[in-house]
Amino acid sequence: MPSPTRWTRAFRTRRRTRSRTRRLLERHLAVMVVTALVSMTALLVSYREVQNAAGEMRTRDAPAVQGAAATQLALLRAHQEAKSSLANGIDEVVGAGARYANQLAAADQGLSRLSDVQIDGERGRGVLKTVKGLLTSYSSSITPGAVKYVHDDLMQKEKFAEAGTILDRPGTGVVPRLDVLQDHQMRRVDRVSSLGTLQRTGWAVAELGLLVLALTCLSALWVLRTRCGRSQDPWLLAALLVTVALAVVPLWATVHTQERLDTARHQLVAIERRAHDHADLVASQNYVTDNSTALRGRLAARSWQSWTYYGALGGAALIVLLPAAGICRRLNADYWRAG
Repeated sequence: MPSPTRWTRAFRTRRRTRSRTRRLLERHLAVMVVTALVSMTALLVSYREVQNAAGEMRTRDAPAVQGAAATQLALLRAHQEAKSSLANGIDEVVGAGARYANQLAAADQGLSRLSDVQIDGERGRGVLKTVKGLLTSYSSSITPGAVKYVHDDLMQKEKFAEAGTILDRPGTGVVPRLDVLQDHQMRRVDRVSSLGTLQRTGWAVAELGLLVLALTCLSALWVLRTRCGRSQDPWLLAALLVTVALAVVPLWATVHTQERLDTARHQLVAIERRAHDHADLVASQNYVTDNSTALRGRLAARSWQSWTYYGALGGAALIVLLPAAGICRRLNADYWRAG
């Protein structure tokens, strides 16, 4: 058998080099596709979780906490106004007074709204059902005391004391029951508004995957430049830019949303604490009302939240398709220039 000539050896060497380069590009493509799929799945799920938390806080959690605080203060204010009517002798003319009636009506409306938005599940519905029954008993005590027994001081004081007991009795009164409901609601608010371990892990996976994807894009560009004679590839350059944008924009949006959730949680804690300040019920009611209105404005949905999600969804498709298009084009069109 004749020995290989110089041309034969060069041809074989060239074939081996082209084969190694092709396998190298194929490995780059596989890494980019896998990391893109993994990182974007983690990113989209993590981003959606934070936005869902903001939506829950806006539509259910914040109104539930605000409603419980406002209802509790309205009940206490109604009882205070009834006692004020008794002390000032107004009950002899108009019973418990218009202010009492207004506050009791506000408390009743607050309970109705709270039944729709409370976030303590079946347990919360049971508490509110019991509270409504206790309010019926409260009215059955306060109304005779303010109307029927106007000229019977002993019975009048007995009925007012009975009504006050229904409100404040430790463990079983209206206010303690609302306190228990509020405590459960605040625990849920804390869970919903905090970035948990699972979410942090999701973001870490997403950002790490995008970093690997960006480095792989750079490596593929270097391979194409040094082995395939291409100074640049527009498809891979576009994929690199999209990768950087995906690593920055959704994370920024999440940090911004999380800051709003943290602020909302702190404000709800302040509202819940102010509801326990019974020294000046009028000031406490005004505080709860004003801060609830301000909080609704801060939690209002931003249009860029949805656009960011759908933009990330489109970017996820691009960082899979662009590297595939760029590398496959080089492999099929001008791979002969490798080596």
